[in-house]
Amino acid sequence: MIYEIVILAAIAAFLGLRLYSVLGERSEHEEEPARHRFDAPDAVPPAAERPAAPARESVRLRSVDNASSANENAIRAIASADPRFDLLAFLEGAKAAYGMILEAFWKGDKDTLRDLTDDDVYAGFSGAIDARDTAGESLENRLVRIEDATIHSAELDNRTARISVLFVSDIASLTRDKDGNVIAGSLDDAVESRDIWTFTRNVDAMDPNWVLDETDQG
Repeated sequence: MIYEIVILAAIAAFLGLRLYSVLGERSEHEEEPARHRFDAPDAVPPAAERPAAPARESVRLRSVDNASSANENAIRAIASADPRFDLLAFLEGAKAAYGMILEAFWKGDKDTLRDLTDDDVYAGFSGAIDARDTAGESLENRLVRIEDATIHSAELDNRTARISVLFVSDIASLTRDKDGNVIAGSLDDAVESRDIWTFTRNVDAMDPNWVLDETDQG
C-alpha cells in the first residue's frame, strides 16, 4: 500500500512539473512587455541607411521657429553663451513656472514665490498677498489650461539672458470675502488671460534655473 502511494506521488509530481514547464513558459511569453514604438530595434541598420544625426545646436534650438526672426539671433547668442541652453526645455520649464507661480500667489505661498522670482517681482506679489490678507479675502482661482506659450522677445545683455514668453491661458477665478461670501468671479467660466512674463538668468551661473524678472499683460 505504501509502495503504491509512493508511486502515485511520484507520478503526480512528474505531471505537476510538466504542467508548470508548459504553463510557466507560456505565462512568461505572454507577460513579456510589448516593444514600444520608441524602443531601440534589435537590429541596427547600416550607417548608410540611417539618417544623419542633427547638429547639436539644431537639436537645442529645434523650437527656434517659435521665435520671430527679430529674436532668432538673440536666441542663438544665448545658446552659444550657454551650452546647456535648450529652447524646447526652456519653454516647458517656463510653462511649469507659470503654473507654479500663479498657484503660489493664489494660495499666498511666499516661500515658493521667493524661489522663483526676483526681488522686484516678489515684492509686488508679496504686497498683493498682504493686502488681500488684511482685507480678509481669499482666492479660489484655477489654471484650466495653457493654450500657448511662445517667445515674445529675447536678448543677451553682457552675460545676462532675458527671454519674454507670451502665455495664452484659460483661468477660472473666484474671490471670497472674510465671511466666505463670493464677491467676484466664478469657477464655472474660465476667462482667457494673455500674460508676458520675462525670465532671466546669468549664463555663467552654476544654477541652471531661470527667475521671473517682469510681468506684463499681453
